Amino acid sequence: MKSDYFNIVGPVLNSGAECEKILRKLPEWFGSEQTIIDYGVEINSLPTFLVSMHNITCGFISIKPHYKESAELYVIGILPEYHHQGLGRAALESVTEYYRNQGVEYLQVKTLGPAKNWPAYENTRIFYLSLGFKPLEEFPTMWGPDCPCLQMIKKIL
Repeated sequence: MKSDYFNIVGPVLNSGAECEKILRKLPEWFGSEQTIIDYGVEINSLPTFLVSMHNITCGFISIKPHYKESAELYVIGILPEYHHQGLGRAALESVTEYYRNQGVEYLQVKTLGPAKNWPAYENTRIFYLSLGFKPLEEFPTMWGPDCPCLQMIKKIL
């Protein structure tokens, strides 16, 4: 997707280093050094959509395909100075359209659940809800005792 305002390309592979730079600027969501390194390594092998503005990569969404019917928004990041400008929404719409054309029926995303009162993740959940994702299940210990995982899904086909 291209507009006068931004450009979205993808899916591409081997973008872990570029995405890792963005994750490092999002400590409210990605504060652990090992987590950032792990995401960077894994992103290299995942289809990733890059968002750029003025020739600067300012965001991305990496996808983890699971089955022919489903895929997961594995990790998404938009640089803080580009929040609330519609880039995350546009990137997710591009991802949705791409996977709908591939015959994928469902997208899922996992995020920190509401059992953990964390304002940054409350905004994340509101963002996903505004895009049509619905809460499916909260897993209290999937990511550890202090990190309840909320699984959300969206039917796209």
